[in-house]
Amino acid sequence: MDFTTFGLEAKIMEAISYMGYKQATPIQEQAIPIIMRGGDLIACAQTGSGKTAAFILPILHQLAQQLQPHDSGTHTLVLVPTRELAIQVDQQIQGFAYFTGASSLAVYGGGEGWEYDQEKTALSKGAAIIVATPGRLISHLNMGYVKFDTIKTLILDEADRMLDIGFYDDIMKIISFLPKDRQTLMFSATMPPKIRTLSQKILKSPETISLEVSKPAAGVLQAAYLVTDAQKIGLIRKLIAEKPNYQSILIFTATKKRVNEIANTLRRYGMDVEGISSNLEQDEREAVLLRFRARKTRILVATDVLSRGIDIREINLIINYDVPNDAEDYVHRVGRTARADSTGVAITLVNPADRHKLTAIEKLIEKKINRIQLPALA
Repeated sequence: MDFTTFGLEAKIMEAISYMGYKQATPIQEQAIPIIMRGGDLIACAQTGSGKTAAFILPILHQLAQQLQPHDSGTHTLVLVPTRELAIQVDQQIQGFAYFTGASSLAVYGGGEGWEYDQEKTALSKGAAIIVATPGRLISHLNMGYVKFDTIKTLILDEADRMLDIGFYDDIMKIISFLPKDRQTLMFSATMPPKIRTLSQKILKSPETISLEVSKPAAGVLQAAYLVTDAQKIGLIRKLIAEKPNYQSILIFTATKKRVNEIANTLRRYGMDVEGISSNLEQDEREAVLLRFRARKTRILVATDVLSRGIDIREINLIINYDVPNDAEDYVHRVGRTARADSTGVAITLVNPADRHKLTAIEKLIEKKINRIQLPALA
Protein backbone atom coordinates (compact mmCIF):
# COMPACT_ATOMS: atom_id res chain seq x y z
CA MET A 1 0.00 0.00 0.00
CA ASP A 2 1.26 3.45 -0.93
CA PHE A 3 1.48 6.07 1.85
CA THR A 4 -0.69 8.44 -0.19
CA THR A 5 -3.75 6.29 0.59
CA PHE A 6 -3.78 7.30 4.29
CA GLY A 7 -4.57 10.96 3.73
CA LEU A 8 -1.61 12.18 5.78
CA GLU A 9 -0.76 15.87 5.91
CA ALA A 10 1.30 17.14 2.96
CA LYS A 11 4.28 18.08 5.16
CA ILE A 12 4.41 14.55 6.56
CA MET A 13 4.24 13.08 3.06
CA GLU A 14 7.15 15.33 2.12
CA ALA A 15 9.20 13.91 5.02
CA ILE A 16 8.25 10.33 4.08
CA SER A 17 9.49 10.95 0.54
CA TYR A 18 12.65 12.66 1.78
CA MET A 19 13.47 9.68 4.04
CA GLY A 20 13.06 7.21 1.18
CA TYR A 21 9.95 5.38 2.40
CA LYS A 22 7.77 4.09 -0.45
CA GLN A 23 5.41 1.27 0.49
CA ALA A 24 3.74 0.86 3.87
CA THR A 25 4.47 -2.34 5.79
CA PRO A 26 1.59 -4.56 6.99
CA ILE A 27 1.65 -3.12 10.53
CA GLN A 28 1.56 0.41 9.08
CA GLU A 29 -1.32 -0.48 6.75
CA GLN A 30 -3.44 -1.71 9.64
CA ALA A 31 -2.38 0.58 12.50
CA ILE A 32 -2.28 4.01 10.85
CA PRO A 33 -6.02 4.21 10.00
CA ILE A 34 -6.99 3.03 13.51
CA ILE A 35 -4.76 5.62 15.18
CA MET A 36 -5.95 8.38 12.87
CA ARG A 37 -9.55 7.56 13.87
CA GLY A 38 -8.56 8.05 17.52
CA GLY A 39 -9.12 4.49 18.68
CA ASP A 40 -7.16 2.56 21.29
CA LEU A 41 -4.95 -0.18 19.88
CA ILE A 42 -2.98 -3.22 20.99
CA ALA A 43 -0.61 -4.36 18.25
CA CYS A 44 1.68 -7.36 18.18
CA ALA A 45 4.43 -7.12 15.58
CA GLN A 46 8.01 -8.32 15.43
CA THR A 47 11.21 -6.30 15.38
CA GLY A 48 11.86 -4.70 12.00
CA SER A 49 8.21 -4.60 10.93
CA GLY A 50 8.03 -0.80 10.82
CA LYS A 51 5.91 -0.36 13.94
CA THR A 52 7.68 2.85 15.02
CA ALA A 53 6.56 4.68 11.89
CA ALA A 54 3.13 3.06 12.34
CA PHE A 55 2.51 5.21 15.41
CA ILE A 56 4.71 8.23 14.64
CA LEU A 57 3.06 9.13 11.33
CA PRO A 58 -0.58 9.34 12.52
CA ILE A 59 0.47 11.16 15.70
CA LEU A 60 2.30 13.78 13.62
CA HIS A 61 -0.79 14.00 11.41
CA GLN A 62 -2.88 14.75 14.50
CA LEU A 63 -0.38 17.37 15.63
CA ALA A 64 -0.29 19.02 12.22
CA GLN A 65 -4.07 19.36 12.27
CA GLN A 66 -4.56 20.33 15.90
CA LEU A 67 -1.58 22.38 17.09
CA GLN A 68 -1.44 26.13 16.69
CA PRO A 69 1.87 28.11 16.71
CA HIS A 70 1.21 29.45 20.22
CA ASP A 71 0.23 26.07 21.71
CA SER A 72 2.31 24.60 24.51
CA GLY A 73 2.13 21.39 26.51
CA THR A 74 2.77 17.77 25.65
CA HIS A 75 0.46 16.02 23.20
CA THR A 76 1.97 12.51 23.17
CA LEU A 77 3.96 10.45 25.67
CA VAL A 78 5.89 7.44 24.38
CA LEU A 79 7.23 4.99 27.00
CA VAL A 80 10.07 2.69 25.99
CA PRO A 81 12.18 0.16 27.93
CA THR A 82 15.72 1.37 27.16
CA ARG A 83 17.78 4.50 26.57
CA GLU A 84 18.80 3.18 23.17
CA LEU A 85 15.21 2.79 22.04
CA ALA A 86 14.32 6.24 23.40
CA ILE A 87 17.07 7.78 21.28
CA GLN A 88 16.07 5.76 18.21
CA VAL A 89 12.38 6.65 18.43
CA ASP A 90 13.18 10.32 19.03
CA GLN A 91 15.47 10.35 15.99
CA GLN A 92 12.72 8.89 13.82
CA ILE A 93 10.24 11.44 15.14
CA GLN A 94 12.64 14.25 14.27
CA GLY A 95 13.05 12.85 10.77
CA PHE A 96 9.34 12.55 10.05
CA ALA A 97 8.56 15.85 11.80
CA TYR A 98 11.24 17.82 9.96
CA PHE A 99 8.79 19.83 7.85
CA THR A 100 6.02 20.07 10.48
CA GLY A 101 7.77 21.95 13.28
CA ALA A 102 6.55 19.52 15.95
CA SER A 103 9.01 19.31 18.85
CA SER A 104 10.18 16.12 20.58
CA LEU A 105 12.59 15.16 23.33
CA ALA A 106 14.01 11.89 24.62
CA VAL A 107 14.06 11.54 28.41
CA TYR A 108 16.43 8.87 29.71
CA GLY A 109 19.05 8.32 32.39
CA GLY A 110 22.81 8.32 32.23
CA GLY A 111 23.36 11.76 30.72
CA GLU A 112 25.04 14.94 31.91
CA GLY A 113 23.53 17.44 34.33
CA TRP A 114 22.60 19.88 31.55
CA GLU A 115 20.56 17.12 29.90
CA TYR A 116 18.51 16.73 33.07
CA ASP A 117 17.85 20.49 33.04
CA GLN A 118 16.81 20.29 29.39
CA GLU A 119 14.42 17.46 30.21
CA LYS A 120 13.01 19.44 33.13
CA THR A 121 12.30 22.41 30.87
CA ALA A 122 10.55 20.24 28.25
CA LEU A 123 8.50 18.38 30.86
CA SER A 124 7.39 21.55 32.62
CA LYS A 125 6.83 23.82 29.61
CA GLY A 126 5.96 21.14 27.09
CA ALA A 127 7.42 19.43 24.03
CA ALA A 128 4.81 18.09 21.61
CA ILE A 129 6.14 14.53 21.95
CA ILE A 130 8.07 13.13 24.91
CA VAL A 131 9.84 9.78 24.55
CA ALA A 132 10.89 8.42 27.93
CA THR A 133 12.13 5.46 29.89
CA PRO A 134 9.87 4.85 32.91
CA GLY A 135 12.59 5.11 35.57
CA ARG A 136 13.91 8.48 34.39
CA LEU A 137 10.41 9.87 33.95
CA ILE A 138 9.44 8.80 37.47
CA SER A 139 12.38 10.75 38.86
CA HIS A 140 11.03 13.90 37.16
CA LEU A 141 7.45 13.21 38.23
CA ASN A 142 8.58 12.92 41.84
CA MET A 143 9.92 16.48 41.67
CA GLY A 144 6.43 17.88 41.02
CA TYR A 145 7.01 20.10 37.99
CA VAL A 146 5.90 17.75 35.16
CA LYS A 147 2.85 19.03 33.23
CA PHE A 148 0.92 16.18 31.60
CA ASP A 149 -2.60 17.63 31.69
CA THR A 150 -2.57 18.26 27.91
CA ILE A 151 -1.62 14.72 26.88
CA LYS A 152 -3.93 13.24 24.27
CA THR A 153 -2.06 10.01 23.46
CA LEU A 154 -0.04 7.48 25.46
CA ILE A 155 2.09 4.94 23.57
CA LEU A 156 3.77 1.92 25.15
CA ASP A 157 6.47 0.62 22.80
CA GLU A 158 8.07 -2.79 23.42
CA ALA A 159 5.54 -3.26 26.22
CA ASP A 160 6.52 -6.88 26.83
CA ARG A 161 10.15 -5.89 27.37
CA MET A 162 9.14 -3.16 29.82
CA LEU A 163 7.25 -5.72 31.88
CA ASP A 164 10.15 -8.18 31.67
CA ILE A 165 12.46 -5.52 33.09
CA GLY A 166 10.03 -4.88 35.95
CA PHE A 167 8.47 -1.55 34.97
CA TYR A 168 4.84 -2.49 35.69
CA ASP A 169 4.55 -0.39 38.85
CA ASP A 170 6.33 2.55 37.21
CA ILE A 171 4.00 2.40 34.21
CA MET A 172 0.92 2.41 36.42
CA LYS A 173 2.30 5.32 38.46
CA ILE A 174 3.00 7.33 35.31
CA ILE A 175 -0.50 6.62 34.00
CA SER A 176 -1.94 8.01 37.25
CA PHE A 177 -0.55 11.42 36.20
CA LEU A 178 -2.24 11.34 32.78
CA PRO A 179 -5.72 12.47 31.75
CA LYS A 180 -8.21 9.60 31.79
CA ASP A 181 -9.67 10.82 28.51
CA ARG A 182 -6.87 9.89 26.13
CA GLN A 183 -5.93 7.56 23.31
CA THR A 184 -3.73 4.63 24.41
CA LEU A 185 -1.62 2.53 22.02
CA MET A 186 0.29 -0.57 23.05
CA PHE A 187 2.91 -2.17 20.79
CA SER A 188 4.52 -5.46 21.77
CA ALA A 189 6.62 -8.08 20.03
CA THR A 190 4.93 -10.85 22.02
CA MET A 191 1.55 -11.17 23.67
CA PRO A 192 1.94 -13.09 26.96
CA PRO A 193 -0.89 -13.09 29.54
CA LYS A 194 0.66 -10.22 31.52
CA ILE A 195 0.39 -7.97 28.45
CA ARG A 196 -3.27 -8.89 28.05
CA THR A 197 -3.85 -8.10 31.72
CA LEU A 198 -2.14 -4.70 31.42
CA SER A 199 -4.10 -3.86 28.27
CA GLN A 200 -7.38 -4.57 30.04
CA LYS A 201 -6.45 -2.08 32.76
CA ILE A 202 -5.30 0.85 30.62
CA LEU A 203 -6.98 0.52 27.19
CA LYS A 204 -10.62 1.22 26.30
CA SER A 205 -12.28 -1.14 23.81
CA PRO A 206 -9.02 -1.50 21.84
CA GLU A 207 -8.76 -2.84 18.34
CA THR A 208 -6.21 -5.64 18.02
CA ILE A 209 -3.55 -6.30 15.39
CA SER A 210 -1.41 -9.44 15.43
CA LEU A 211 1.12 -10.01 12.67
CA GLU A 212 3.38 -12.99 12.20
CA VAL A 213 4.47 -13.16 15.81
CA SER A 214 7.79 -14.80 16.62
CA LYS A 215 9.00 -15.56 13.11
CA PRO A 216 12.10 -14.03 11.55
CA ALA A 217 11.66 -11.99 8.39
CA ALA A 218 11.44 -13.95 5.15
CA GLY A 219 14.69 -12.42 3.91
CA VAL A 220 16.81 -14.00 6.67
CA LEU A 221 18.89 -17.00 5.64
CA GLN A 222 19.18 -18.98 8.89
CA ALA A 223 21.79 -21.64 9.60
CA ALA A 224 23.44 -23.37 12.57
CA TYR A 225 26.81 -24.98 13.24
CA LEU A 226 27.14 -27.71 15.87
CA VAL A 227 30.41 -26.83 17.61
CA THR A 228 32.34 -26.95 20.86
CA ASP A 229 33.09 -23.70 22.68
CA ALA A 230 36.74 -24.05 21.72
CA GLN A 231 35.83 -24.02 18.03
CA LYS A 232 33.69 -20.89 18.06
CA ILE A 233 36.30 -18.17 17.58
CA GLY A 234 38.05 -20.10 14.83
CA LEU A 235 34.76 -20.56 13.02
CA ILE A 236 33.85 -16.89 13.37
CA ARG A 237 37.24 -15.88 11.94
CA LYS A 238 36.71 -18.17 8.95
CA LEU A 239 33.14 -17.02 8.33
CA ILE A 240 34.15 -13.36 8.35
CA ALA A 241 37.27 -13.94 6.24
CA GLU A 242 35.14 -15.65 3.57
CA LYS A 243 32.78 -12.69 3.36
CA PRO A 244 34.93 -9.65 2.51
CA ASN A 245 31.92 -7.92 0.95
CA TYR A 246 29.99 -8.02 4.25
CA GLN A 247 30.49 -4.54 5.69
CA SER A 248 28.19 -4.79 8.72
CA ILE A 249 28.49 -7.80 11.05
CA LEU A 250 26.81 -8.12 14.45
CA ILE A 251 27.84 -10.81 16.96
CA PHE A 252 25.52 -11.51 19.89
CA THR A 253 26.62 -13.14 23.11
CA ALA A 254 24.88 -13.79 26.41
CA THR A 255 27.15 -11.98 28.87
CA LYS A 256 28.91 -8.64 29.18
CA LYS A 257 32.18 -10.38 30.11
CA ARG A 258 32.15 -12.41 26.92
CA VAL A 259 31.60 -9.28 24.82
CA ASN A 260 35.05 -8.03 25.80
CA GLU A 261 36.64 -11.47 25.41
CA ILE A 262 35.34 -11.93 21.87
CA ALA A 263 36.10 -8.37 20.78
CA ASN A 264 39.64 -8.47 22.18
CA THR A 265 40.36 -11.85 20.60
CA LEU A 266 39.13 -10.80 17.14
CA ARG A 267 41.03 -7.54 17.43
CA ARG A 268 44.25 -9.48 18.03
CA TYR A 269 43.64 -11.15 14.68
CA GLY A 270 43.57 -7.76 13.00
CA MET A 271 39.80 -7.42 12.67
CA ASP A 272 37.96 -4.11 12.86
CA VAL A 273 35.76 -4.78 15.88
CA GLU A 274 34.20 -3.04 18.87
CA GLY A 275 32.13 -4.28 21.80
CA ILE A 276 29.03 -2.79 23.39
CA SER A 277 27.20 -3.63 26.59
CA SER A 278 25.62 -1.92 29.58
CA ASN A 279 29.12 -1.70 31.11
CA LEU A 280 29.75 1.30 28.86
CA GLU A 281 28.55 4.77 29.76
CA GLN A 282 25.67 6.12 27.68
CA ASP A 283 27.84 8.49 25.61
CA GLU A 284 30.30 5.68 24.93
CA ARG A 285 27.51 3.38 23.73
CA GLU A 286 26.17 6.10 21.46
CA ALA A 287 29.64 6.68 19.99
CA VAL A 288 30.13 2.96 19.33
CA LEU A 289 26.71 2.70 17.66
CA LEU A 290 27.40 5.79 15.56
CA ARG A 291 30.64 4.32 14.23
CA PHE A 292 28.90 1.01 13.45
CA ARG A 293 26.00 2.73 11.67
CA ALA A 294 28.45 4.83 9.64
CA ARG A 295 30.37 1.66 8.62
CA LYS A 296 33.48 2.97 10.38
CA THR A 297 33.39 -0.21 12.48
CA ARG A 298 32.80 -3.43 10.56
CA ILE A 299 32.11 -5.83 13.44
CA LEU A 300 30.14 -5.15 16.60
CA VAL A 301 29.95 -7.59 19.53
CA ALA A 302 26.91 -7.03 21.74
CA THR A 303 24.67 -8.39 24.44
CA ASP A 304 20.90 -8.39 24.00
CA VAL A 305 20.85 -4.67 24.75
CA LEU A 306 20.86 -4.39 20.94
CA SER A 307 18.42 -7.18 20.13
CA ARG A 308 15.42 -4.89 20.39
CA GLY A 309 14.80 -1.33 19.42
CA ILE A 310 18.05 -0.35 17.72
CA ASP A 311 17.46 0.66 14.12
CA ILE A 312 20.63 -0.25 12.23
CA ARG A 313 19.83 -0.89 8.61
CA GLU A 314 21.47 -3.30 6.18
CA ILE A 315 23.29 -5.55 8.63
CA ASN A 316 24.72 -8.30 6.43
CA LEU A 317 25.48 -10.97 8.99
CA ILE A 318 24.25 -11.87 12.47
CA ILE A 319 26.27 -14.42 14.45
CA ASN A 320 24.82 -15.87 17.65
CA TYR A 321 27.99 -16.79 19.53
CA ASP A 322 25.77 -18.70 21.93
CA VAL A 323 22.12 -19.71 21.68
CA PRO A 324 19.88 -17.28 23.58
CA ASN A 325 18.15 -18.73 26.63
CA ASP A 326 14.78 -17.44 25.49
CA ALA A 327 13.60 -18.48 22.04
CA GLU A 328 11.91 -15.08 21.67
CA ASP A 329 15.29 -13.39 22.03
CA TYR A 330 16.50 -15.36 19.01
CA VAL A 331 13.76 -13.76 16.93
CA HIS A 332 14.77 -10.29 18.08
CA ARG A 333 18.47 -10.92 17.52
CA VAL A 334 17.80 -12.20 14.02
CA GLY A 335 15.43 -9.27 13.48
CA ARG A 336 18.44 -6.96 13.34
CA THR A 337 19.11 -8.21 9.79
CA ALA A 338 16.78 -8.42 6.77
CA ARG A 339 14.76 -5.47 8.00
CA ALA A 340 11.97 -4.30 5.70
CA ASP A 341 12.65 -5.68 2.21
CA SER A 342 16.39 -6.35 2.62
CA THR A 343 18.10 -9.72 3.01
CA GLY A 344 20.61 -11.02 5.53
CA VAL A 345 22.28 -14.06 7.05
CA ALA A 346 21.89 -15.29 10.62
CA ILE A 347 24.22 -18.01 11.92
CA THR A 348 23.97 -19.65 15.33
CA LEU A 349 26.82 -21.52 17.00
CA VAL A 350 25.41 -24.40 19.04
CA ASN A 351 27.44 -26.35 21.59
CA PRO A 352 26.15 -29.71 22.92
CA ALA A 353 24.64 -28.14 26.06
CA ASP A 354 22.58 -25.67 23.99
CA ARG A 355 21.04 -28.05 21.47
CA HIS A 356 17.75 -28.18 23.38
CA LYS A 357 17.55 -24.39 23.05
CA LEU A 358 17.87 -24.69 19.28
CA THR A 359 15.00 -27.17 19.29
CA ALA A 360 12.87 -24.70 21.27
CA ILE A 361 13.64 -21.97 18.73
CA GLU A 362 12.63 -24.20 15.83
CA LYS A 363 9.37 -25.03 17.57
CA LEU A 364 8.67 -21.35 18.12
CA ILE A 365 9.40 -20.20 14.56
CA GLU A 366 7.87 -23.37 13.07
CA LYS A 367 10.87 -23.92 10.87
CA LYS A 368 13.87 -26.25 10.80
CA ILE A 369 17.14 -24.34 10.90
CA ASN A 370 19.63 -25.75 8.44
CA ARG A 371 22.67 -27.44 10.02
CA ILE A 372 25.90 -26.75 8.17
CA GLN A 373 28.87 -29.07 8.36
CA LEU A 374 31.76 -27.58 10.28
CA PRO A 375 34.61 -26.64 7.92
CA ALA A 376 38.27 -27.34 8.58
CA LEU A 377 39.56 -24.74 11.03
CA ALA A 378 43.11 -23.44 11.28
